[in-house]
Amino acid sequence: MRRSRSILRALRGVALGFLVTTAAAAAEPPAGATSCSGCHALSAKVETPVPPIRGRDPAEIVAAMRQFRSGERPSTVMGRIAKGFSDDEIQAIAGWVAVQH
Repeated sequence: MRRSRSILRALRGVALGFLVTTAAAAAEPPAGATSCSGCHALSAKVETPVPPIRGRDPAEIVAAMRQFRSGERPSTVMGRIAKGFSDDEIQAIAGWVAVQH
């Protein structure tokens, strides 16, 4: 009985995660997110020499943006772009970009 409840809770968690992910992918992008698609294609159908960021772990995107913003990670353009975003904006953008396909 206890095992059944654990399995049901796990399934509910997976279903909820799927619904949240699907809703986020369909949701309007947060402020600033559209500037990313100027260089980082948000579609797998578009080829570009700039690394894709869609589908990446949000924590990885946040860490990279903070490194660009602080100058810890060298860049030509990203440092200037990252300086224009607050931590909250970076987290919102990272969460949205991560669920794009």
